[in-house]
Amino acid sequence: MIEIKDCVMDYGDKIAVDHVSLTIPEGCSYGLLGSNAAGKSTLLKLMNGIYRPTGGSVLIDGKNVYCEPSVKERLFFVDDETVQYSDMTLRDMKRYFGRFYPKFDSALFDKLAKTVGLPEGKKTHTFSKGMKRQAVVICGAACKADYLFIDEAFDGLDQTMRTIVKNILIDEMLDNHLTVVFSSHNLSEIDEFCDRVGLLHAGKVLFDRELDSVKSDLVKVRAAFDRDITADDLPELEVLHIGRQGSLTEIIARGGAEKAGAAVEKLAPKICDFMKLSLKEIFVYEMEGVGYDGSKLDEE
Repeated sequence: MIEIKDCVMDYGDKIAVDHVSLTIPEGCSYGLLGSNAAGKSTLLKLMNGIYRPTGGSVLIDGKNVYCEPSVKERLFFVDDETVQYSDMTLRDMKRYFGRFYPKFDSALFDKLAKTVGLPEGKKTHTFSKGMKRQAVVICGAACKADYLFIDEAFDGLDQTMRTIVKNILIDEMLDNHLTVVFSSHNLSEIDEFCDRVGLLHAGKVLFDRELDSVKSDLVKVRAAFDRDITADDLPELEVLHIGRQGSLTEIIARGGAEKAGAAVEKLAPKICDFMKLSLKEIFVYEMEGVGYDGSKLDEE
């Protein structure tokens, strides 16, 4: 389990992580969502013990990750930057990580390298960005770490390779109870892969919830009434948006479909339809609910 307690990362001229507290359960797939410069990469580096927090603490299974080498050998970090491997071939990377990770699985490494079709004898500076990402993810899976962290997880991969990498990670989660934490500004990646999501903005966590709970809580209703309807007519609900679209009133509310349906039915609508919100709509309303603009989040 990862416990981040009131964590701060202050660079002097900028606070990249601002009193963040999160708990990430063991064995889950956790997505850190946020726009560029939200603090996602810094938080991942704090979780890996690369940075020492200027305030608060980061614990993994009860131990301070920055101070404990025994914890770090159970972690693997796929950084967005791969220049450190430029002069290595895939075989070099296999030998390199095999020295540091006691549970390194050479057979799995060879199997995954064959699956993605990477050339084992060429140096990685000749690879495309997507190929470099594949190479490091293969190393991460073969290291048999308990926690895998990926910065902008599927950046640079085409759709076929995204599917292959996701299947690699899912297999490791199922077979070895791997915990995966990855950052993204891409909503479709979060939707496809994550059990739980944390939304960061300007170094702060706006919310941290199970994804199924996020999806089921917000409801969109389009209905026709004999009169204008306001939020005051729906005291049972937390109304985030209400407005007219032609002859229809659109209501976005928190509370789930059953509760929203009962509240709207009391107003005797002529017609009433429940619509599924896109994940982008959900996060836009969640961010606006705490005073931020969520329109810059990417769906693709």
